[in-house]
Amino acid sequence: MAAKRIFDDSDQGPDKPSDKRMRPTRPSFASVIGEVLMMKNMENFLSNLEPLLKRVVSEEVERVMRQCCQPPPPPMTRPHSSRIQSIENQSTSLQLTFNKNLSLPIFTGSKILDPNGDHINIILVDKTNGQITSLSHPIKLEIVVLDGDFQSDNSEANWTSDQFNNHTVKERNGKRPLLAGELNLTMRDGIAPIEDLEFTDNSSWIRSRKFRVAVRVAAGVNHGVRIREGMTEAFVVKDHRGELYKKHHPPMLHDEVWRLEKIRKDGAFHKKLCSEGIKTVQDFLKLSVIHHHKLRKILGIGMSEKMWDITMKHARTCNMGSKIYIYSGSHFTIFLNPICQLIRADINGQTFTAREMSNMNRSYIEKLVREAYASWHSLKIVDRVLNDNIDLFTQGNQTVEQIPNNHATAVLTYDQNDYYGDKSAVVNASMYQEITMHKCDVATGH
Repeated sequence: MAAKRIFDDSDQGPDKPSDKRMRPTRPSFASVIGEVLMMKNMENFLSNLEPLLKRVVSEEVERVMRQCCQPPPPPMTRPHSSRIQSIENQSTSLQLTFNKNLSLPIFTGSKILDPNGDHINIILVDKTNGQITSLSHPIKLEIVVLDGDFQSDNSEANWTSDQFNNHTVKERNGKRPLLAGELNLTMRDGIAPIEDLEFTDNSSWIRSRKFRVAVRVAAGVNHGVRIREGMTEAFVVKDHRGELYKKHHPPMLHDEVWRLEKIRKDGAFHKKLCSEGIKTVQDFLKLSVIHHHKLRKILGIGMSEKMWDITMKHARTCNMGSKIYIYSGSHFTIFLNPICQLIRADINGQTFTAREMSNMNRSYIEKLVREAYASWHSLKIVDRVLNDNIDLFTQGNQTVEQIPNNHATAVLTYDQNDYYGDKSAVVNASMYQEITMHKCDVATGH
């Protein structure tokens, strides 16, 4: 009898699913809800997207239609970059120029001025005739720093704007901008004054160890004509630390009095002078002319004769500038230099110079000079360079030695203070008569 076959499911492959696994699974309630919400969100998204797409398509179609229907704009609605480049590099007779040299040496933190201590002007010069010129509209300018080596071997100043711009110097990493102050100027009538400008870093870190102050037309501005950039001579910029106690050679009128030899800053002599209102070199020299012995007494016995001679010798090298101070009354006018020395006196229609004064009129004129000293800040100030109608006479014998006049030969502007006449300075008529009669006697040899 045949044995009954025993069922063995060991031959069933592991990949064959069992009957339980073949049963279809029912979706859960949560998954059904999720699918419904997803379909709802998609419908909302599509319904919101449709008007947006319609508007974008409509705008693009409208823009294309306008471009097709309208004529193209004119090709030169604004200067093309290549045209600007051509203007900047073309030859020109117009050049920006600094009207004066700079006062050297230059220290960081100190204002850049001319040798007379005045502000510097930028002027527009026509090189064909050397005259100041101007455009019909204001010109925007920019002050920059150049490497001192730029154009050092070319006196004809034949450079392009690209060459100029490639030699500008920027500040060192981690430092403040190299120049501080008024860097953007507006030129009107061919003149642009620089009223505030100073360096913040020395020039020792560049190869040439020198800077130039330069000026150019502001970037992006086109005046239809090339205006060549201007620049100063190359110079060294030193740290301000070296200027703190430096004596100036020669001193300037506006320098503090301790800039003179043998007068130490905040020392005994400096304090004595300041207590008497002698704060500048000009104050020092004026008092030496009017009250020589008073000045010597202020300094006291602590200043020996040798020290005194050194201080006075240094003070007399002062740059006098070109200003003239005028003191006038109803019948007289006297002309003084910046340290109260007499240039000439016009009294009752008669003219006297220091050399021509006699013993009779000398004391009276010296009295007028002392009055002018007492009211110094109310005197009228003119510039001898700009006022050709002022006939200057050579100064003769004076209270102190003649101080060399190293004033600049060209000045563009001058300051003029309002003068309010001193009613107390009334001249005695009989005194004028004596002066006039004596003047006539001298002329006739009696």
